[in-house]
Amino acid sequence: MLEQYPFLPLLLIFVVAYFFMIRPQMKRQKDEKKFAEALKKGDRVITKSGLHGKVVDLNDKDASCVIETMAGKLKFDRSAISMELSKKLQPKAEKS
Repeated sequence: MLEQYPFLPLLLIFVVAYFFMIRPQMKRQKDEKKFAEALKKGDRVITKSGLHGKVVDLNDKDASCVIETMAGKLKFDRSAISMELSKKLQPKAEKS
């Protein structure tokens, strides 16, 4: 059967790579973009470099935010905020 379809194994490798590597990465990027757009003042966040702080100002013009830390206020790009670590800081909503 493989003699009739020499490109079948190559096609199967591509399909597996797409569903296990490419598609999840695209979904993660989409979720991170939504998270960065949904940031609001007062959110407690952690940057990808590990800095903890609270969002005090958002600038839509250059997609940045000002984070207040123990050391003072620092300006970061919204893409520098870690989605996974910041979600751990948010209190879990109680279900009624």
